[in-house]
Amino acid sequence: MNRTHRRDFLKTAALSALAGPTILRAADTQQKIRVACVGIGQMGNGAVQGASDEEIVAFCDVDWRDLPSERCAFKMAEKHPKVPRFSDFREMLDKKGNEIDAVLISTPDHIHFPATMAAMEAGKHVFVQKPLAHNVWQVRTLQKAAKKYGVQTVMGNQGHCWEGIRLVKEWFEAGVLGEVREVHCWTDRPTGKVGFAQTPPTQPPAGEPVPERLDWKLWQGPVADTDYSSQYLPQFWRGWWNYGCGGLGDIGCHCLDAPFWALQLGLADKVEIVEQTPGSLKTYTAPKSHIIYHFPARGALPPVQLHWYEGGLLPEALPGMAKGLPDNGMIMKGSKETLFSDGMRVQSPQLWPRERMKDYYDILRAKPLPRSVAGNPIGELFAAIRGEIPHAGSHFDYAAPLTELVSVGVLAIRSGKSIEWDAANMKVKGAPEFDAWIKEPVREGWSYGEELWKA
Repeated sequence: MNRTHRRDFLKTAALSALAGPTILRAADTQQKIRVACVGIGQMGNGAVQGASDEEIVAFCDVDWRDLPSERCAFKMAEKHPKVPRFSDFREMLDKKGNEIDAVLISTPDHIHFPATMAAMEAGKHVFVQKPLAHNVWQVRTLQKAAKKYGVQTVMGNQGHCWEGIRLVKEWFEAGVLGEVREVHCWTDRPTGKVGFAQTPPTQPPAGEPVPERLDWKLWQGPVADTDYSSQYLPQFWRGWWNYGCGGLGDIGCHCLDAPFWALQLGLADKVEIVEQTPGSLKTYTAPKSHIIYHFPARGALPPVQLHWYEGGLLPEALPGMAKGLPDNGMIMKGSKETLFSDGMRVQSPQLWPRERMKDYYDILRAKPLPRSVAGNPIGELFAAIRGEIPHAGSHFDYAAPLTELVSVGVLAIRSGKSIEWDAANMKVKGAPEFDAWIKEPVREGWSYGEELWKA
C-alpha cells in the first residue's frame, strides 16, 4: 500500500467507524501505524513501549544526555538505533510529516499544548499525557482544534480505560449509592515524588551552565527565558508553576476521573480553599492544600461538594479502617452506601464496609457498560485510527472538560484564594488578575490556535 492510499485508508476507516466498526476488520486494518514520539525520556518510555507493535518513525527530545537514569531519552533511543532523532518537534513534522500517522506526546506540561497543536495542524492523530494542557485557554483550544482537524485524540489518564471506573459508574447508575453529595479525593503529591523536589525550595534556583546535549531554549518552549537549573529538569519541573501544574495537575486527571464521569459533574462554579500550607515561593506550589469544588445540581442529580487533598492532608478514615487511609484514594458518600477506592486511579472499588457488597451481588456483576478494547489510552488511540472503535474513551471532548476542572482548581491553589468560576466567559468572577494564568503569555514563535477563536 503506497503512502497516499495508506493515509486515505486510515482516514476513511476512522470516519467509517462512526457507522459501524465491525465491518472494517479486514486485512488492511492490520497495516502498522507510523508513530512519532515527542518526549521519550521518563514518562515517554511508556509511550515508546506502547507503540512497540507499530512502526516508530521518529523520536524527538530536547535532552540527549547519557544520564544515570535508565529512563533517560538517550538510553531509550539506543534501544532503537535506526529511528531518526530530532530535538524540535516542528522540524520533525516538517521533515518526516509524510511518514507519520500519529504523534505520542510525553513532555512536561508546558509543552503539551504547542506540540499537540502542531501535530493536529499537520493532520496527525495524537496522544498527550495528562494534564491535557497547562491552562484553561489551551485546554479549550485543543478541544476546538480536534474538531477542526478531524483527528483521533486521547489523553493519558490510564484509569479511564480500566475496569474499576466502569464499576463505579455502573454502581452509581444502578442506584447502589443513592444520592451522592460528598466526594473526597486525595494524593500524597507534591511531596517527594518524581516531578517534585524532595523538599519545597525556599529561594529561586541559581543559574547553572547549560549541559552539553541539552537544548535548554527548546525545553522552555513558550515560557519566558530563564537561566538553566538542575532543579527544573530532568525530574523536578512539576512543582514550578511555569512548567508544571502542581500536585492537582499531576494526579487530578486520574483521581477525579471517576467522580467526574459517574456523577456527570461538569464544571464547578466555586472552588474553596479550606486549608493550605503556603510555600515560600510564589513560583512554586504550596506543600499542602485542601480545597472543595462546589458543583450545582445537574438535572435530577443533587449539588456535590468534592474535596481535594494533597501533600499529606487527608479526610477522616472510614469506620473500621484500622490502618487508616492510603496515600492516594477516593471516597464517594451516598445516601445509601459509601464507595471506597485505594490508589490514584480506580482499580478495585468496593463498598464500605466491604460486607455490604454481598447485598448487591447481582447488580455489581451485571456490567452493562462496554469495556475498553485495549486497556490503555495508546492502544485505544490506535484502535480508533483503524476504525475499530469510534474514538478513545478519554478523547478530547471528554478530556478537555476534565482537565479544565483540574486547571480551575490549580488557579485556587496557585493563588491561595477561593474563587468563583464563570465557565461561560472563561473568567474568575470579579478577579481580572487571574486572566494571565487562564491564558498565559507565550514567547514569539510559540503561538498556536488564535485563529480558532475568531468568529
